[in-house]
Amino acid sequence: MRLKNECSCSVFSECGLSDMTVKQVAYLKVIDSQGEVTFSRLAEITGTSKPTVTEMINKCVRMECAYREPCPDDGRIQYIRLTDKGKMIATAEQAALRRLIARMMNALDEDERQELIALLRKVR
Repeated sequence: MRLKNECSCSVFSECGLSDMTVKQVAYLKVIDSQGEVTFSRLAEITGTSKPTVTEMINKCVRMECAYREPCPDDGRIQYIRLTDKGKMIATAEQAALRRLIARMMNALDEDERQELIALLRKVR
């Protein structure tokens, strides 16, 4: 977990987002995976209250990572959408982890790779 957090921090710093929290990134990931999500649905998925979701999304909007889009059929409903920047952040951590894994695998010879794979399967 520590390695993942260190990886996340370096990715955020590279993007000029060192003040972005892990929780904000988690919200962006949920929004990205859902495609179309309302404040109520995001609260349900994340297990948080609607005011908490609103506060978090307001921060993401200020950071230009997300925006609100009114529902065309019901003006009371707003969808939360990701900007290009938000999409990049939502997927950057996975890309960075893949690069890290590739670097680690390249440091091992074939026998060591097979041994690592066997160990990882065992503890899965």
